[in-house]
Amino acid sequence: MKASELRAKDVPALEKEVTELRKAHFGLRMRKATQQLTNHSELGKTRRDIARAQTILAQKKKEAAK
Repeated sequence: MKASELRAKDVPALEKEVTELRKAHFGLRMRKATQQLTNHSELGKTRRDIARAQTILAQKKKEAAK
């Protein structure tokens, strides 16, 4: 997911997005553990998406606190 798409969302939507991404990442890790994951690059992509969403969420919360 692109940063511009995440910046267009509000705080509750971003929190929901982070939760969904974490669930997806957990599912990918379980598929890797059971050797059912074929595309291992998805793990890194999901991890970066989580970090990107959390960064934008923190920025929005900081702006709201001002």
